[in-house]
Amino acid sequence: MWAELLPVGRSAASGGYRRHAWNSADAECRAWFEQQARGRGLTYELDRNGNQWAWLGDPTGEGAIVTGSHLDSVPDGGAFDGPLGVVSSFAALDELRSRGTEFTRPLAIVNFGDEEGARFGVACIGSRLSAGVLGREQAYELRDADGVRLPDAMERAGYDPAAIGADHDRLGRIGAFVELHVEQGRYLTEGQPIGVASAIWPHGRWRFDFHGEANHAGTTRIEDRRDPMLTFADTVLSARQQAELAGALATFGKVAVEPNGTNAIASLIRGWLDSRAADETVLTELVERIRESALRRGERDGVRVELTRESYTPVVDFDGPLRDRLAKRLGGVPVLPTGAGHDAGILASAVPTAMLFVRNPSGVSHSPAEYAEQADCLAGVTALADVLEDLACQ
Repeated sequence: MWAELLPVGRSAASGGYRRHAWNSADAECRAWFEQQARGRGLTYELDRNGNQWAWLGDPTGEGAIVTGSHLDSVPDGGAFDGPLGVVSSFAALDELRSRGTEFTRPLAIVNFGDEEGARFGVACIGSRLSAGVLGREQAYELRDADGVRLPDAMERAGYDPAAIGADHDRLGRIGAFVELHVEQGRYLTEGQPIGVASAIWPHGRWRFDFHGEANHAGTTRIEDRRDPMLTFADTVLSARQQAELAGALATFGKVAVEPNGTNAIASLIRGWLDSRAADETVLTELVERIRESALRRGERDGVRVELTRESYTPVVDFDGPLRDRLAKRLGGVPVLPTGAGHDAGILASAVPTAMLFVRNPSGVSHSPAEYAEQADCLAGVTALADVLEDLACQ
């Protein structure tokens, strides 16, 4: 399974993956998922939001145990973030069948669509729509960098955008959701290759618009310039400084420049801030300090600054009894928080959820250098199989 997925959507230039929502690589990944489901005799379903489901047992039954993750990627992302959870889910089912496990509850494997938000700027779109966190009207307004609307992209890929929306009936039939994911830090570098998540830090995405005045780079006097690049650059540095003081994280990882000419002063800079903290109050205050810094510098540069919050996820404390049950079943593995968002975090308000982490010796993620040892991945499969057996066979 791993070998089949490795070449899909991989850039020859960077070695990273470009599996973005509703593009051709995403379609290949979806076809692979359906093939894996049908090849195992599972009931394959596509829900109203484009999420894929593979069922063992009655899809309409109550108390289902669900596992899975996502198959899309950030721009030039790694091979493990998302796909490891989906591949491990199918492998865990194979392991349980080899044990002769008899299930007393329905079991499902899911591939949530557009988890990374690389194309439309909002993370976890598939699970957000299902949980009712993202409404249809909001989703219809989302556009990619080329101006393509989300519903149009879905329709071009052969899906019905008129159907999207909250899926409370489906989520109400789920007894627990367990997501396996490669660790995106280095807490597990020594000792156990497997960990259990305790919580997800609150996090969000904010777009800063810096409005200046386009002009000639070679003829416009310094004192006559309204250069938004200066305000943007100062804001990037301020965000780093403010985050360090707050013990939090703030990253400008995406920027768009207009008119984007080498010999032209920009008229508009758009910079996207990703910020995370252990506490919601700290996060709110951090973003406000970054905004105030941008406004002060903008006034000095003659640049107008606007801030738009594009997405926000409050702190997620995973279901305590479920978390403790998993940790105990796995022999007292480490329990650790994470600053990364996941579909499990979105579903936590509606479904008891938990997460397993597989050790990442490099600590690198969202990069082609992302890595996990095969032995640790296999340990993750065994751990997931043990957990699913404990939950779905009682």
